[in-house]
Amino acid sequence: MTNRQIVLDRLPGGEALAPDHFALRTADRPTPGEGEVLLKTRYVSLDAANRAWMQGATYRSALNAGDVMAGGSLAEVVESRASNLKPGDLVFADTGWQEYAVLPAKRLTPLPDLTPQTHLLSVYGVAGLTAYFGLLECGQPKPGETVVVSAAAGSVGSIVGQIAKIKGCRVVGVAGGEAKGRWLTEELGFDAAVDYKSPEFKRQLRAACPEGVDVYFDNTGGDIFEACLFAMKTHGRIACCGAVSQYDGAPPPHGPRGVPGLIVTKRLTLRGFVVMDFADQNDRALADLQGWVNDGRLKVQEDIIDGLENLPRALIGLLHGENRGKRMVRV
Repeated sequence: MTNRQIVLDRLPGGEALAPDHFALRTADRPTPGEGEVLLKTRYVSLDAANRAWMQGATYRSALNAGDVMAGGSLAEVVESRASNLKPGDLVFADTGWQEYAVLPAKRLTPLPDLTPQTHLLSVYGVAGLTAYFGLLECGQPKPGETVVVSAAAGSVGSIVGQIAKIKGCRVVGVAGGEAKGRWLTEELGFDAAVDYKSPEFKRQLRAACPEGVDVYFDNTGGDIFEACLFAMKTHGRIACCGAVSQYDGAPPPHGPRGVPGLIVTKRLTLRGFVVMDFADQNDRALADLQGWVNDGRLKVQEDIIDGLENLPRALIGLLHGENRGKRMVRV
């Protein structure tokens, strides 16, 4: 009747995230009240946003030292005191990094029992929906246009690039290292890849986009955002999804320079979003994503690590670009 938890032992502040910012503790397993359910966590989703939550309030409340580390998961109902859920049902829930959690049933998203279950956290979960809406609703790509996506080998970026190809675009992925670049072009069908770690990054970007960029899907912010911003065509669109380059460690000394004049001169559209903005359209998105997966046009890459105790190192590794595709931890 115990419950293992990973707590945020101390906030990292301006330093890089490290294993000693976390602690493993054991608490009593909680008991559900009326309208609540007891959940057993199966897979915990890892995203760069986990690090951003440590910096203060975002679209969710700020994390404090001593809190169970926040995180969404695929979980199974163990005990229910709500009429709409029964033991064995699968849900997406904000369980945090722990084996068991009690939550109100109204805050849970019921999930279908499909195979493999992990797709419910990747292509049919937040990653897939973020890629779908960020590209199609915010970026609005048209056939023949050039789409650039940063963090292209990650959970969102790898799906963004493939959807852009499905929509008839020319796709350039920005990723770290030649191996990831080859994976993007040879396995996922990207037209080109550029290495942001290379001293020749800007030259590579110009060579890959000789006529400029119509749509840029930004997962990183920082120097990559700045380079792509200055490569945009007139009337280009930028979907601002994340800023992983600014989440971990000291903040950058400056932002992109010359931006206001550039935005006006090129008549650029920059749109920030979070996936919940489009929740009323999820059914349409999931139907499209399932169709593309089933017909082989959308390949799913998942990076699964075992063990609740490995969550801190798994997140740190993600922030350093270790993963290909969606990273999650099997509890």
